[in-house]
Amino acid sequence: MYTYGIGGQERKNDNAQEAITDIPLNRTLLIQKLTANPPLRPQVVEGLRTPEAVFAHYKPEVGVDFEKEDGSVTSETLRFESLGDFGKQGIIAQSRFLQDLNTESDNLQKLLRQLKSNKILKAALENAETKAAFLAALEAMMDELD
Repeated sequence: MYTYGIGGQERKNDNAQEAITDIPLNRTLLIQKLTANPPLRPQVVEGLRTPEAVFAHYKPEVGVDFEKEDGSVTSETLRFESLGDFGKQGIIAQSRFLQDLNTESDNLQKLLRQLKSNKILKAALENAETKAAFLAALEAMMDELD
């Protein structure tokens, strides 16, 4: 029985037939449609030698809908001008909604670290009576801020 591999055509792993060479294991090939609108007809573009040249020529962008906590939806358009725009920080930098979420996440992480490391606060939260007093003080501060 034969075992088959991925190549330009179906081929046996015994290398008896010629095929397109496999992608090396230390490489990643990503193929993605970068625009929402399909092209009217295929187009051959020559002279694009760098990823930045490809981005400058095609100007890829995508519309994204984000759902807020209250269930409402906010729409934003993300544009890609370099490979860095596909990373977490590149996408967050383009979206006001994601920037707000990232800031909120950072603040909650700082609060969590504080709760884990502050021994006095931990001791206060372990006792039901002091915990209730602490929560009442926090609610009073929130009311003052409003």
